[in-house]
Formats: sequence, C-alpha cells, structure tokens
Amino acid sequence: MSDVINSLIMGIVEGITEFLPISSTGHLIVTKELLKFNGSDTFEIVIQLGGVLAVLWFYFSTIWKQVKTVTTDKAVQRFWITVIVAFLPAAFVGLALHNYITEYLFNSVTVAISLIVGGIIMWWIEGADFKPRTLAFEQMTLKQGFAIGCAQLCALIPGVSRSASTIMGGMLIGLDRSTSTGFSFFLSIPTLGAASIYSLLKDLHGVGDHGILNISIGLLTSFIVSLLSIRWLLRYISKHSFRGFAAYRIIIGIIVLALSYFGFFTTA
Repeated sequence: MSDVINSLIMGIVEGITEFLPISSTGHLIVTKELLKFNGSDTFEIVIQLGGVLAVLWFYFSTIWKQVKTVTTDKAVQRFWITVIVAFLPAAFVGLALHNYITEYLFNSVTVAISLIVGGIIMWWIEGADFKPRTLAFEQMTLKQGFAIGCAQLCALIPGVSRSASTIMGGMLIGLDRSTSTGFSFFLSIPTLGAASIYSLLKDLHGVGDHGILNISIGLLTSFIVSLLSIRWLLRYISKHSFRGFAAYRIIIGIIVLALSYFGFFTTA
C-alpha cells in the first residue's frame, strides 16, 4: 500500500510541477528523498507521459485541425518545423550527457542551487524592459525556435526547469508571455515523449520492478493534475507575471540547501 501512496504522491508532484516554471525533476528528486521512495529514474520519466497526454488532450481540437491541414497550410508546417528545430538541441545533447547527468547531478544540492539561480534570473527577466514583438505562433521564426531549443538545454540540469528555461528563453528573444508559454507546452510533446520512450526502451524491466499498478497510478495522476495545471497557468499568466514563481524557487531552494547542509537528504 505504501508504494501505491508513494506513486500517487509522485504523480501529483509531477503533474503540478511539469508545466509550472519550478522544475518537476527537482521536486521529484526532493520528494523521492522525503518519501524514502526507491523508485528508479524509469518510473519518474514514464509518469512524465502524463504531461504529454495532458497537452495533447488540452490542445486536441487545435492539433486535430493542424493534422487535417498540415499538407496545405504553410503556417502549420512552419510552426511544427519550428517545434522540431527547438527540440533538436536537447535531443542530441541530452542523449550524449544522459548518463553523466543522472550520475552526478541528480542530487538535492544541485536542485537547490538551480532553483535559487533560476529564480533570480526569472525575477530579473520579468523586471527588465523587454518589448515583445512576437505575439502569435504564426509569427515565430526558425531562428527563434532554435534559440528556445538552446535555452531548453539548461533544463538538463535538475532544478532549472524545462518550462522555465523555454518560457524565459522565449521572452528574452521577443515572444510575449502567452505565446512563449504556449510554445513551451507544444515543445513538451516531442521533448518529454522522446525522453519517456528512450527510457522505456533502455530499461523495460524498470517498469516491471515497480508494477503495472504503481506505474498506472503515477501516470494517471500525472495526467489529471497536469491538465489542471495547464488550465490554471494559462489563466494565471493572463493577469500576473512569473515573479511569484521566482520567489517560490528562491525560498524552496534555500530550504532544500539548508536541509542538505544538515544531512537531511541521503544524496548530496
């Protein structure tokens, strides 16, 4: 029963944090430590599929319309080419450095420092006088897509946040807050999807170690909570900046760093 509860909690944490700019990986690492949960990296990455399914569900009508018009609509073609271009940097670098990152960077100290530094940068970006010039997906260029893809590389470090790096990266190069956030959602489809499939193929027995029930609970919970998080975030950013998330990151980062210093976590 404890494994079922742990899977439920991990699914909730993944769903809440995947699309908010506060780092799902970082929160999962810390939550895993707090729960003393012996889940493998495979479990954590598989439940990320819940986020991918949530994006597909939330944008189903838009995506379905794009599927039907992709052969004739050049704007749709250009948009998805931009998504693919943005995906490629993390795909190649992430594949090359995957083992190093999981061995040396998946720890509470790295998460804490990344949360704090990322929060400071986020606070600065929101306070800077950047004038958005790209107000819709159709206005995005391949150069902007590649720049966002390079920004996403920062998220390979646990605690940085894929959502934060892509949204802030988009805002830095001229996207308005709404367009940058929406593009981050679409970019999650190939990014999280590829990472999940790669991990499954690499470690199929890892799924069996946790049991189909536990994996299913984590995945379903992640899907439902991710869907709610997407809806909430889009409403939130229509009236607020990201400075609240920046403050949260800095506070949580300091707490995690302090707990790590006093030996509260087994990994450091």
